Formats: sequence, structure tokens, C-alpha cells
Amino acid sequence: MGLSRDSVGIKSVDMGLEIKKRSETDKVIALAGNPNVGKSTVFNQLTGMNQHTGNWPGKTVANAQGYCSDGGQGYVMVDIPGCYSLMAHSTEEEVARDFICFENPDAVVVVCDATCLERNLNLVLQVLEASPYSVVCVNLMDEAEKKQITVRLDLLEQRLGVPVAGTAARSKKGLDQIYTSLSRCLEEKEEKAFRPRLINYPEYIEKAIEKLIPIAEPLSSDKINTRWLCARLLDSNENLMTAVKTYVAPVAESQEVMACLEEIRSQWKEEGYDQERVSDDMANVFIKKAEYLCKDVVIYENQTYNRKDRKLDWLFTSKSTGFPIMFLVLLGIFWLTITGANYPSQLLSKALFSVEDWLSSAADWAGVPSILSNLLIHGVYRVLAWVVSVMLPPMAIFFPMFTLLEDFGYLPRVAFNLDRCFKKCSACGKQALTM
Repeated sequence: MGLSRDSVGIKSVDMGLEIKKRSETDKVIALAGNPNVGKSTVFNQLTGMNQHTGNWPGKTVANAQGYCSDGGQGYVMVDIPGCYSLMAHSTEEEVARDFICFENPDAVVVVCDATCLERNLNLVLQVLEASPYSVVCVNLMDEAEKKQITVRLDLLEQRLGVPVAGTAARSKKGLDQIYTSLSRCLEEKEEKAFRPRLINYPEYIEKAIEKLIPIAEPLSSDKINTRWLCARLLDSNENLMTAVKTYVAPVAESQEVMACLEEIRSQWKEEGYDQERVSDDMANVFIKKAEYLCKDVVIYENQTYNRKDRKLDWLFTSKSTGFPIMFLVLLGIFWLTITGANYPSQLLSKALFSVEDWLSSAADWAGVPSILSNLLIHGVYRVLAWVVSVMLPPMAIFFPMFTLLEDFGYLPRVAFNLDRCFKKCSACGKQALTM
């Protein structure tokens, strides 16, 4: 009979990602994490050459799948796009959220940066709220050691209530811990082991969730965390509502659910809670929880190790200096790109057009018909020479300089500065970088 889409996938609808298993017993594992935490390095080290890439259906966002095994159990690792939050503000974050929350992978491995664990735990807590049976991989342990940062993985595991693995993926250290943690996680999921609730919202929100769950639960899939879904419905993220209509249509179309939401919001309005306040209160819970989790877990032997970064943060993102420096830096890059490209562009054009003259002379000497010579040499070659001499020098200057800004950590600060401006046009600060 052969393998069907249902047997090799995760029973997702047509817009979902098709998972390519080698065996029906293989487990589908989502690999999530913030950008630049070594997530792709972990993926490459685990899967080696057993990888294939493609695009998420209907998206321009690339996906990578790879196969690995710990001997007895096979895993299909899905390297989902890096994201800072499941409250999606971009196509990449939408893809990550939808796969984790709606397409039911067997487990999620969330990769964190050991040198800035508290910031990464925001995403960890969001993933654990939606998918409690997950593994936390604290990567870059070698970098943390260089900066004299100690991470107490045992205490973190105790507080989170999920398996935690410490790795240094570039040197292949600790990868076996990921397999051990995954095996334990999947066993606990099979046994439906108790998972402590990590996120508790303010009382008025908790009451609203309790009121909404009995109505939404019969309508939602048994593979979707109903409490998480109700919390997100109350958060009223428009982007998420689109996903709910796609993946959990009965909930989105239910008049009873909509009536309950309206009743809750009316009550909140009477009590002085507007939607912005609700969203801020919900986000604040994750920040405070991440702060608590890191207390005594992350120990800085050198208390001043990040003083330089904090000073740069103040300089590059403060209201008084952030925008002037940003305009000067970007103006400087554009000026260097345009002015600096003139000289190599001139040299290239002289060299390439001298070749055109030589080709034309050679064609005349060889007796090539003028119509063919004009088409190939004075047509195709001349256009190609113009494009190369005009476009190559500015690209060769601009992209390396842009890369240096990214490595220096300045581009995220530009995105931070412009986030408020871009939110006014329903976008986010990260989109400033493409503009």
C-alpha cells in the first residue's frame, strides 16, 4: 500500500509542511530558538548530510529537514526559522508559531544562548505554554565559560520541569544529552506525566481563561493546548486570529466563543482594562518569570563583563543619541558605497570596454557577419559589461559593510530604534533593515 501523506506527515492540512520520514516510528522534532544562538549548528551537527531543504508551502521562507538517530529511535529534525517570540510580527515568526502550536510535532527542542539566557527564556516559556513536552538546549556553553558565566543546568531543569541539555555545538560537545533529553521527554509525553504550569496571568485574565476554556475545548483539536489558545484569543493578536481561522476553524467561527469574548471584554472595559493593558500585562508575566528563572541559575564571576555592551546600548538606543548616530552611520555607509564605487567602476568599465573593442576587431578579422557581431558583441556583451561595471563595485562595498554592522550588533539596535515608527504602519522594526 505504501506510505501515505497521513503516515509520513503529522496529519496536517494541505497548507502544512510535509514531513519526510524514513519509518512510521520516526518522531518529528521542531528545532526552535532565537536568531544567532547556534540553532542551525545544532541541526547540522545532529543531522550531518541527511538533510534536504525547501520552502514552507505558500511562503518564501526556506525550511530544512534532517534525519538523525540515537540508535533505536529515529528523529526527523525540522529547523524552523529563528524567532524571538511566538507573538508573530513577521512571516518567519508566523511559520515558527504555526508549526509549533498547530501542526503538532512530537516534541520541540528550544535552543538558547548560555551567554544571555534570560533574554532567550522568553521564547522558551512561550513554547512551553503551548507545548509542555519540550526540551531546552542551552548552547554556547563554551562561550559562557570564556566570559566567566556559570549556568546551573540542574537548577534550571528543576524550575522549568522539563529536560535541559547543555551543549557547545561547534565542538560537538553535549549533543548526546539532546538525545537523552528527547527520549525522556517523549516517554513522559506517552505517560502523560504531570507538567507544572509555569505561566500564571493576573487574576482578571485567569478568570477570563477559565470562563473561555469550557466553550473552546470541545471545538478545538485535542492536539492543540486549549489553555494556550484561550490566552491567545484574549490577547487579540490579529495575526494569530488568521492562523486560528486556518487551523482551528470551528473555534474561529463559533458564535458562542465570540459572544464569550465580547462579554469578557465588556466586563474588562467596565473595570478599566483596555486591550493594550491586557496585552502588556500578559507580556510582562513572561519577562518577570524569565527573570525569576535566571536568579541563582546564571552566575557571573565577572560582574562587569557586559559593561561595555550596556554603554553601547545606551549610546545607540537612547532618545538623545540613538537616531542621530543611526542617521550618521547609514549616511556614511551610503556615501562610501556610492563615492567609493566610482573608482573601481571606472576601472572595470575601461577594462571591459577595451575587451569589447578587441572582440570587435577579432570578429572583423575573422569575417563574422556584422549583424551577428552587432548582436553578440555590441549588444549582449556591452550590456553585460555595463551591468557588471555599474553594479558589482557598490555591491562589493555595501554588503561587507552591512555584514560588519550585523556582526558588531548594531543592526538589531537600528531595528529597536525604528520599531515604534514602523508599528504605526502595522509593521515592525526588523523590516527597517530590508528598506
